[in-house]
Amino acid sequence: MITPATGTWRHLCVDMQRLFAEDTPWHVDWMGRILPNTVACVERAPERTIFTRFIPPASPNEAIGAWKAYYEKWRNMTREALEPGMLDLVPELARFAPPAHIYDKPVYTPWFGGDLQRILRAEGVETLVITGGETDVCVMTTLLGAIDLGFNVILIKDAICSSADETHDATLRVLGNRFSVQLDILDTENWLSRS
Repeated sequence: MITPATGTWRHLCVDMQRLFAEDTPWHVDWMGRILPNTVACVERAPERTIFTRFIPPASPNEAIGAWKAYYEKWRNMTREALEPGMLDLVPELARFAPPAHIYDKPVYTPWFGGDLQRILRAEGVETLVITGGETDVCVMTTLLGAIDLGFNVILIKDAICSSADETHDATLRVLGNRFSVQLDILDTENWLSRS
């Protein structure tokens, strides 16, 4: 069992944005259901929380490689097509930043480019607590990247969400079975009860 020592952990809250919470093609239906648990995890130590935000390009022409075709399909989800403010955190979480930090990323993983890793290593972080959405996309890439980089990871299973129940459940099964040494999967109550 991974028990972070005081001062060596950070909470990565993944992509809890209006873009996914509101009526868009990328709407995550049950984000609202996990929001109270996510808020509780942030409230434990807002100054140790880093909110990641998924930031699409202004247009498909700004995307590279396969991302160009992706944003041709999802042109209505580019920055030039979205209403102002849709990339913001949901209001229930936005109120915590600051002291929480915001880290913007152009792809699913926050490890692209290495900046976040350098920040965390400079702060002596050893353990990452992960919440947010979506379980089978951005949460999974965040978690697997953290494991690859040598962080201990705690995934809060009732503070993550997906737009697909089947892949959410399958992802939790795979992660729990294959990464048991590097990953703890806890519920919010168990995480908050730790000192």
